[in-house]
Amino acid sequence: QVQLVESGGGLVQAGGSLRLSCVASGRTFSRYVMAWFRQAPGKEREFVTGISWSGSSTYYADSVKGRFTISRDNAKNTVYLQMNSLKPEDTAVYYCAATGTVRVHTRQREYNYWGQGTQVTVSS
Repeated sequence: QVQLVESGGGLVQAGGSLRLSCVASGRTFSRYVMAWFRQAPGKEREFVTGISWSGSSTYYADSVKGRFTISRDNAKNTVYLQMNSLKPEDTAVYYCAATGTVRVHTRQREYNYWGQGTQVTVSS
């Protein structure tokens, strides 16, 4: 079992930055592929970014490429999402997810564990 707890959300003006964190329980964090998804009001949950076990491979949705950066610290059981140049359309609840598969997936169903989510609101 893996439990995920996100933090770092909040209200920010367009063009600003936020850094989300997701702390995982368990001793095998380094063996999980990690990802961030988000869900805006009235929309389906969507893939934002993912990172491999070692952190050597990362994947991004086109909408966030060049603005968001995912990273992980396996010693701290933590994955981060640095969000820069935020836009109002980035407003959503952001979820951390983990999967025991060997590669990053963009589909929700591939992820076994989910956090409770953290709200990010970007004002114009």
